[in-house]
Amino acid sequence: MSPDVENAVAQPRTSERGAATRSSLLAAAREIFVSKGFAEAGVTDVVARADASVGSLYHHFSGKADLYLTLWEEFQARQTQRTKRAVRAARADGEGDPMRVFVGAARAYLEGCLEERELAALFLRGDGPPGFDVVMRDRLRVWAQRNAALFEDEPALVVVVTGALAAAVSEVVHSGDRALAEEVLAIIGQIHPATSATTPTNG
Repeated sequence: MSPDVENAVAQPRTSERGAATRSSLLAAAREIFVSKGFAEAGVTDVVARADASVGSLYHHFSGKADLYLTLWEEFQARQTQRTKRAVRAARADGEGDPMRVFVGAARAYLEGCLEERELAALFLRGDGPPGFDVVMRDRLRVWAQRNAALFEDEPALVVVVTGALAAAVSEVVHSGDRALAEEVLAIIGQIHPATSATTPTNG
């Protein structure tokens, strides 16, 4: 076998091995962060759990904070896919009411939080790397912008439903109560924009 062919064969194996190591490190970081908290967790804890080396961790990640933020981004990517599927399904069924579409997407988001409750709880602890609160605020702002696209010309409604769902996420993740999630969604579904009062005219 020529060297070129050998390299072509070896490269995918190396990439697969690297991907497996990265996944193992992330899984280990998740376990360590959940059990010990971010502040108390150490890089050595993660590599020991992953049965990897410190060098391999720094090959894939810049450090402990990078592991945490990668877990966050991957969780949010999964949540985005869940909500997008719910929105597509609602529209495919002919749903045109923006509030019902929103509630369907919100249900998918809450179900994702319950499905990955330990991880969702980790991000709500307030025990993240420095600056993570800014990351959370930025994500909430993006979320509000997406809701604004759904509820056109209703900025007050966007503020109300976004804030209500953010509070619901915290409570549902804390309690693990699926019935509470459904009760909250039922209440949110009843929210509608206030009808502008008309001023009577004399005549």
